[in-house]
Amino acid sequence: MASFGEAPDGDSGKGAKIFKTKCAQCHVAEKGGGHKQGPNLGGLFGRQSGTMDGFSYSKANKEKAVHWEEATLYDYLLAPKKYIPGTAFVRRYWLLINSTAGLYSAWS
Repeated sequence: MASFGEAPDGDSGKGAKIFKTKCAQCHVAEKGGGHKQGPNLGGLFGRQSGTMDGFSYSKANKEKAVHWEEATLYDYLLAPKKYIPGTAFVRRYWLLINSTAGLYSAWS
């Protein structure tokens, strides 16, 4: 599987559970919501990395200037520090995105 598009249909219920248990510790997903240790992910697609007001992004994240969409998010979640060397994000979600497209389904 090389993209979310090649993944089996996502289960938004499972995705919401994954987000709640793995991501919500550091992120909010409601568009217009605040930030936690990580930036708000609401409205992520179409946004450029390192640009959301009110969050202190790493220099690497700002300079990479990723245009977030399905493909870039997929690649980033596979290996964040490889995709954006110097990013502060440390989790790898290879197993999550390989086992279910629910996480993506919950965000879209």
